[in-house]
Amino acid sequence: MKTEIIAVGTELLLGQIANTNARFISEELAKLGIDVFWHTVVGDNPSRVKQAFRLAQTRADLIIFSGGLGPTMDDLTKETVAEVLGLEMVKDEAWEAYLEELFAKMGRSMTDNNRKQALLPKGARLLENDHGTAPGIWLEDNGKIVVLLPGPPRELEPLFRDKVVPLLPQGNCVILSRVLKVAGLGESALEEKIHDLVVEQTNPTIAPLAKYSEVHLRLTAKAESTEEAQKLLDKTEGKLLTRLGEAVFGRDEETMAMAVARLLWKRNLTFAAAESCTGGYLSHIMTNIAGSSDYFLQGQVTYSNRAKTDLLGINPVLIRDYGAVSEEVGRAMAENIRRRSAADVAVGITGVAGPTGGSDQKPVGLVFIALATPQGVSCRRFNFFGNRETIKERAVMAALNMLRLYLLNLNG
Repeated sequence: MKTEIIAVGTELLLGQIANTNARFISEELAKLGIDVFWHTVVGDNPSRVKQAFRLAQTRADLIIFSGGLGPTMDDLTKETVAEVLGLEMVKDEAWEAYLEELFAKMGRSMTDNNRKQALLPKGARLLENDHGTAPGIWLEDNGKIVVLLPGPPRELEPLFRDKVVPLLPQGNCVILSRVLKVAGLGESALEEKIHDLVVEQTNPTIAPLAKYSEVHLRLTAKAESTEEAQKLLDKTEGKLLTRLGEAVFGRDEETMAMAVARLLWKRNLTFAAAESCTGGYLSHIMTNIAGSSDYFLQGQVTYSNRAKTDLLGINPVLIRDYGAVSEEVGRAMAENIRRRSAADVAVGITGVAGPTGGSDQKPVGLVFIALATPQGVSCRRFNFFGNRETIKERAVMAALNMLRLYLLNLNG
């Protein structure tokens, strides 16, 4: 069964909101083994909605609309669909009565434009919306299934799961996806390492997805059952783990911070951070994890030179001779915060986030990240690119990856 999802709303085309409905519907259909071939976005314009619908009729068996079912003048999806199909609009008396009761409970009078939401194309099946006033609509025409859903995700998602899914024909396969997350390798370097696996693999497929500070590998398998699809994913994941080793830090929803937290818990170790150019971002994401008080002792944002001397006890001569952005100061930041907090491990970050403040010797994006452990202090120099926020994020991810690799290889 070929599916097309048509999202209606000028706000989508203007970029004011993201098309999360299409992603949600696609994910849910994949679980049923139903293929989505096309995503279409069209504004609140009847003629263009007609064009999009007519095109979908030529190529899709299942057509799902989202948006344009509200009470306002620009909500014209169902009227436009009815016109294309040659169907008149008829009132659903039961839904109108439900709306009248709903408005009465809220102490409001129902206006004529709200009554519009009780109109359906003739022969359509009403799908009750338990979270809003616009019902979903199920239509069948010449072997095609047409589904109309309200736009707000809080209405669309439960309506789709509870009312649409039970009516859909089951696909002849299951489609499952899994995401492996990789750090420390750029997209091109990663592709070189696994090029033969990507070329040879057809089921599961392997798709690299570049992010700001990491690369994701999305594995997608098709099989007759969930169990068989999982086995296919496990086999391909095993090949990738053998090839990439410690570069893979997580799967699916696991973040780098979660991966590091898991290792700190496992090792029963504590952690502290001294941050300059990252402005506390490292401390922020590490403490976003429930239970972080078990491992996170302290974070210091020592942005100015004075803060570095007053709060961390760094010798001002060190800053004068080498500069605040230097390996020497980065090492001192990590070492001093570790000693002062009595943490097992600590990180120090200093750099130039930009867009100003750089020089030929110390350009924007230069960052020194130091890791202090019972075995000593190590420091790495990085040259990141991007805007201020991107550089801060990349610096934090690099710092966490340094800590993760240390914890992975810690004996005992």
